[in-house]
Amino acid sequence: MTAIALTIAGSDSGGGAGIQADLKTFSALGVYGASVITAITAQNTRGVSAVEDISAAMIAAQMDAVFSDLDVGAVKIGMVSRIETIETISDRLHDAGRQVVLDPVMVATSGDRLLQEDAIETLRSKLLPLALIATPNLPEAALLSCQPLATNRQEVIVQAETILKLGIQAVLIKGGHGSGPESVDLLLDGNSVQEFSMPRIETRNDHGTGCTLAAAITANLALGYSLADAIGLAKEFLQGALAAGRELHVGHGHGPVHHFYRWWNA
Repeated sequence: MTAIALTIAGSDSGGGAGIQADLKTFSALGVYGASVITAITAQNTRGVSAVEDISAAMIAAQMDAVFSDLDVGAVKIGMVSRIETIETISDRLHDAGRQVVLDPVMVATSGDRLLQEDAIETLRSKLLPLALIATPNLPEAALLSCQPLATNRQEVIVQAETILKLGIQAVLIKGGHGSGPESVDLLLDGNSVQEFSMPRIETRNDHGTGCTLAAAITANLALGYSLADAIGLAKEFLQGALAAGRELHVGHGHGPVHHFYRWWNA
């Protein structure tokens, strides 16, 4: 049986994040990747210069085409910038019964906003309850929980617990925006708190790290791993991609991680 994962996200013309990063990650982990494009962005390593949303009708058509033919094991949701987009995806996923990883992309690494202000509440109410897990970074967790930016472990836990109350099964709050020698992610599922820690890597090539981690979790779920194992393996993959990415020379800003580090130098 071929493991299949679907990414529902925006296109990054620079190739480092979004649909492009997701499909690279799926392939690197041995999973067949399908895609539903929600928006087209004109961007590179320096930032986003333009965004054009795909119509709700076309998003629905893409999802219908994929689900009517492919045996999708897990779904990753990334950039969903508008209320109409969120409602369309929610309607199509409501009875799908698939493992859904929600990466609430709100602001790009460059600082450009990718989720409209009036769409945040719709994301909370429509998509969060359908997902197995959400993977917000610290700023995104603050927005989702309607609280100030967390500055310590206990505040992160409180925000995760707040997000869990919105109906999602688990929350992984990423520590990449934190400080200290270790990047610590906390997983809460309502029963326990699990910590996933990796040494922090100093690099300017960190574009697409959030997309890559969520896509790796999705791929591992499609391969049949438990949620905790899927996260642990995804963290290891991202750590290697970040370390190898320091040797890439792509663009003049925040370059991408190296998704195929296990293969290019083999």
